[in-house]
Amino acid sequence: MILITAICVAVIFGVSIYMMLGRDLKGVAMGVFLLSHAANLSILSMSGSPVRNDPEMGLVFKQPPLLTDTAHDPAHAGEHAAAKPALLETMVDPLPQALILTAIVISFAVMGFLLALIVVTGRRTRTLNVDNLAREQLPTPSATH
Repeated sequence: MILITAICVAVIFGVSIYMMLGRDLKGVAMGVFLLSHAANLSILSMSGSPVRNDPEMGLVFKQPPLLTDTAHDPAHAGEHAAAKPALLETMVDPLPQALILTAIVISFAVMGFLLALIVVTGRRTRTLNVDNLAREQLPTPSATH
């Protein structure tokens, strides 16, 4: 499972680098978007396997990192504090998921800013080709006043 994710991350990284090296600003933007998605997938794949090997039940999916209050539950009346660390082996690590959520929010803001820049550039110059943009004679801010 992690090997398949690693292959997907490598392919997405390769495609994003190829698109960012292109001459069209739309392709550069798509490359930046794909690069952020590949980084998120790589963080997720490094966080560990979502399954654990249980000797009695075989492969079992790990549980979300939610702790329940078992103090008032009669079914768990005999449990004490020493039994709590055993629960950690059955849970997924929440830190990579929190980092990915933060990265998604930041990449969403960067995507919005980059798309706004591309729209303004396209309206002013009528082209999104990097070679044509280098030849454009744009007015300086002091010349417009």
